[in-house]
Amino acid sequence: MKRIAATILSLLLLITILSGCYQTGKPKDGKINVVCTVFPQYDWVRQILGEKGDTMELTLLLNSRIDLHSYQPSVDAIARISACDLFIYVGGESDKWVDDALVDATNKDMIVIKLLDVLGEAAKEEEILEGMEADGDGGGDDDEADYDEHVWLSLKNAQIFCLVIADALSSLDTNNAGEYKSNLEIYTARLQALDAEYQTAVDAAPVKTLLFGDRFPFRYLMDDYGLTPHAAFAGCSAETEASFDTIVFLAKKVDELDLNTVMVTESADRSIARTVIDNTRNKNQQILVLDAMQSVTSSEVRNGSTYLSIMESNLNVLKEALK
Repeated sequence: MKRIAATILSLLLLITILSGCYQTGKPKDGKINVVCTVFPQYDWVRQILGEKGDTMELTLLLNSRIDLHSYQPSVDAIARISACDLFIYVGGESDKWVDDALVDATNKDMIVIKLLDVLGEAAKEEEILEGMEADGDGGGDDDEADYDEHVWLSLKNAQIFCLVIADALSSLDTNNAGEYKSNLEIYTARLQALDAEYQTAVDAAPVKTLLFGDRFPFRYLMDDYGLTPHAAFAGCSAETEASFDTIVFLAKKVDELDLNTVMVTESADRSIARTVIDNTRNKNQQILVLDAMQSVTSSEVRNGSTYLSIMESNLNVLKEALK
């Protein structure tokens, strides 16, 4: 909590310094255009806007089961980014395409929020766990750190991001800034309450390890609550097939730790998880799904999915996995 408080204090100072650089009021067409790459950003904006959502045109780019690591922007997506007033993206290796899109942007007054830059030194490098399958493509630039892009899977990070987003929205729409601040306070309280529920659940759990027969995009969440992970692949890995050595390592870990579950993400086909289970002593472990929110669809949004609802569901899964 001390780290979060210090980070928020620093961000408040930064916001005060930079607020004069933001364009104020509404553009001439009466609509403020906001473009988000991934669902959590999109939903945070929705929650902060509240009943003032009709004052802005809000676009979610990744909305059709294509995740951040596979997404290639369409001509329409580039055009939307080019003309928008606020653009929010992660800023990792998977969305390097954004660099070119921003160079060619027609709106030179655009506010850009890059989540990894917001975290600064609190951003975590991609974690390579013991026994994990090596990524055949070697990742990004060997001279640069490969940061874990799944920054939204921390409720603590979400509080920081929402503060910055609320300030940007208020700067673009000064008439409703008071309402955005009020909505932020209410939403932050909900994030904090769920964060506390996670910690309580983990503290009370007899098991402190999660094993993924899949990619591992949950480093931020695991680190927040002191959980130990094992996994087949790194979170941004391009690999889809695990070697015999990786399968055997994970199966032995299941036996060694007497785990009753093997975890997968929402997009997994579960074949690796089943193979791990088939190589354990008891061969009866349950497969549980943690949702990394990498490919939430427009249909799911219309049906009521929110960042908090998915994180609440993840908490229920976590409680089952840590029994």
